[in-house]
Amino acid sequence: MNPTTTSESTSDSVETAESTFSTGQIFTIAGGHFVHDTYSAFIAPLLPLLQERLATNYALTGSLAIFAQLPSLLNPLIGYLADRVSVRYFVILAPAVTATLFSILGIFNSYMVIAMLLLAGGVSIAAFHSPAPAMVGRLAGKRVGTGMSIFMASGELGRTVGPIVAVAGVGWFGLEGMWRLMFVGWAVTAVLYWRLHDVSARTDTKPAGLHDAWPQIRRFFPALGWIMLARSGMVVALTTYLPLYMKDEVEASLWLAAAALSILEGAGVAGALFSGTASDRFGRHRVLVALTFVSPLLALLFIYGPGWLAVPLLIALGLTAISPTPVLLAVVQDAFPNHRALANGIYIGLNFLIRALAIWVIGLMADSVGLTTAFVIGSVAAFLSVPGIWLLPRNKTTLAGGA
Repeated sequence: MNPTTTSESTSDSVETAESTFSTGQIFTIAGGHFVHDTYSAFIAPLLPLLQERLATNYALTGSLAIFAQLPSLLNPLIGYLADRVSVRYFVILAPAVTATLFSILGIFNSYMVIAMLLLAGGVSIAAFHSPAPAMVGRLAGKRVGTGMSIFMASGELGRTVGPIVAVAGVGWFGLEGMWRLMFVGWAVTAVLYWRLHDVSARTDTKPAGLHDAWPQIRRFFPALGWIMLARSGMVVALTTYLPLYMKDEVEASLWLAAAALSILEGAGVAGALFSGTASDRFGRHRVLVALTFVSPLLALLFIYGPGWLAVPLLIALGLTAISPTPVLLAVVQDAFPNHRALANGIYIGLNFLIRALAIWVIGLMADSVGLTTAFVIGSVAAFLSVPGIWLLPRNKTTLAGGA
């Protein structure tokens, strides 16, 4: 047999394998993401109840969400490990651990105990979100944007259902009895073990050393950080403080406050499905510019517009304000093909740290000038993300769509 022919055949088979979109495994991971994020979405709708129980101000109440963000510091380390050894059990176990920690929040009356539970829950969140997108990117072949859309849409769906589940749990069992909700998370972990215990969570190719990735990291992440920082005030105002805004500024009930968040996140499911897939076709930069320019306009209209427009505007905000995340994840995967988990870990860590800072800042502004003014400042600042997009490294996929 001709060695050249054998080599070409092997190369073709490898390329075919890398190009395959593994639908079943991707949807399994996405299902785990849905359930995991359903539980992590308990925080925001429970903040009004926790604020009342703990007698805290906006800054301290909102800061409870920060404790769940702090373990994001571990994401680059988890990602670095995931490029070298399979950490699939992080993905498998996270739904059960997160479900347990977030379902028992109502048992305790101490601010510090609740903060420590959220901190431990943040470790579980980090353990899931760092390797899982890299697994999806590996299983998606050349359709990375589509894979990220499915993955992120499932998370958005979980964050849509989460507030309703949390408020329903309070209605059924009381805040102290919500621990009964955690058993679904354990059942999902069992399913993930059955489906994913033999799926690798690391790249097929041997990753280069960290020093080889460092020049690209220095070029890429400052621009990405600019985009994320500029948008952070608007995003946390909508996703963390919206129930408090609806309760205190609009004088809505707890159910209506949770429903507003669910409407926003529900529309985010459709937005996440659309944005990543659209970026595969039209280019990452074009889609990002459109979304980041339109969403602050809609946020300002939501604040100052008539009440009858509230639901349509929440839907529009879900379609635009949340949906850039799959595109940003796809940009990260495109830029670091040999360090996908590491780069994703850095992105997730940076995202959570910026989000934690924004939660604290918006909370302080709400205490000093009111929630409405804090929402306005966050929305106006979001316009500054548009120039940062053009500083991102350019390639065929980011500019004009993938192959």
